[in-house]
Formats: sequence, C-alpha cells, structure tokens
Amino acid sequence: MILYLNGQYLPREQALIPVEDRGFIFGDGIYEGVRAVGGKMFEWAAHADRMENGLKGLRINFNRARIDALEAVCERVVQENGLVDGEAFLYLQVSRGAAPRTHFFPPATVPPTVFVSASKLVVPRKMRDEGCSAVTFPDMRWKRRDWKTVNLLGNVLARQAASEAGAYEAILHEDGIVTEGAATNVFAVIDGVLTTHPLTERILPGITRKVLMELIAEQRIALKEAPIPFAKLAGAEEIFVCGSTTDVTPVVTLDGKTVGNGKPGPLTVKLREAFEARLYQAAAAH
Repeated sequence: MILYLNGQYLPREQALIPVEDRGFIFGDGIYEGVRAVGGKMFEWAAHADRMENGLKGLRINFNRARIDALEAVCERVVQENGLVDGEAFLYLQVSRGAAPRTHFFPPATVPPTVFVSASKLVVPRKMRDEGCSAVTFPDMRWKRRDWKTVNLLGNVLARQAASEAGAYEAILHEDGIVTEGAATNVFAVIDGVLTTHPLTERILPGITRKVLMELIAEQRIALKEAPIPFAKLAGAEEIFVCGSTTDVTPVVTLDGKTVGNGKPGPLTVKLREAFEARLYQAAAAH
C-alpha cells in the first residue's frame, strides 16, 4: 500500500509519524473520509468546505489552497494503489504537528502533519437492499461535533456497543433527543413525516446528508428539520442512516425490535435509489 505523508508517497511500512505528534498525543487534528468512484472524489468541494471549517475551528494553520491541493493527492494515491477501477475510501488527516507535549499550542513554525491513505471499498449491497440492525446509545461526545476531529472515543464506545449486540450502527441520544449515528446521520419517518436533526454544533454536517437534502428538495418530499424525540424513535415508521461509506442504509430493527414492518420503507428506498443515481452519474460525468 502506498500512502501520502508530508509531501511524500511512501510504502505503508515506511510512513512513520513522530511519537510526539499532537494527533497521537491529544487527538489534535481534523480528518475526512471521501468516497472515490472511478478514481474521482465524490463531492470533493463539500468535503473541502467541512475540512476548512474544522481546521479553522481548531486554529490549525492549513489554508484552503492546501486543502484544495489534497484532491490531486487523493487521486494519485488511488492510482498508486491500483484502485481507479471500482470504488475506494480515502482517509485524510491533518494534525497540528509534532512538538514537545504541552496543552497549549506549539509555535506557529511547527508544520502540520498531513496524511492520506486509500483502501478498496466493497459496497454491502445486501444490507443496502434488506436493511440493518441498530442499537441506541447515550451520546457522550464533546460539544463541537460539527468539527470532524480525530478524537472519536465516544463514537468508538458506541460502535463497540453495537458490535457486541450484533448490530451495524449505534444511534445516539442525549437530553431526550436523537442526535446522529456513531458514524452516520439519522433520518426517521415520525407520524408520517421524514425528520432529521438540523445542522447545529450537536451533529456532523454529513456530505451524504447534504446530497440527500438536495434530492429531498428536488423531489418535493416533505421534510422536518427538527430534533427527533428519543421517546418516538422506537415507534418510527422508517429509519435510515447515511454516510460516505453507508450511502442510505435502512434500519429494520432497533434495540432488537422491528422498525415499521421490518422491511426498508418506501421513502428510504426512494432516497437510496436517488442517491445512488447521483453518486454513479457524477462518476460517469468525469
């Protein structure tokens, strides 16, 4: 596997990061996960916008021009690893860099650490078609979830709870409302209305969520952007989760109980098909 690290394309075993890197010590960094189809990045501009927002929020000195340059880096990493045919997942990370451990920032002269890797993406078609199981889990993360930071312990514990229950995803809740999934955004049909949490500091502005919002508007589907009451989630007619490697995945069981009739609901199927059309049409256009 060939990786990109600080301006070099290296075999994985040669890509070394100092032990004092602040991404390792503090989780002091921002990351992105990008879908590539046919060697091209899907919704790159939206990923770049989100990355820029997070880097500015953490005050890491990495400007938009440098972010934009990572698109070509991603394309080369895909090519270097023979992943142009088919689909790939790109992981990008920018940390504040390596410096002696202090809680405050190191000098501005310390360069950020920049890392990109690519792996083959195999889409689980059966789960997309038939649905998945999920569990609910308390949201114990910090308050700036709109920044895609590398500090993901709350997400890790939630996904572990899902794994131990034999489920795919954990749907998070706090203060009596549903926020999002451990690695996804959440939509549900509640009392006949498609509902999802609005964009606030409580949730990540998902790229797949963004595309879905555009498709929902285009198809004139009624949508309520409002917090979903946790007490109503178990009675939802439909639930689905979405993300860059999750696409639109129906949730057909929640905490061991059937959602709706136990099959992907009509709105979920309609939006899954519309999203996949957008995803693969974008690739074909390149």
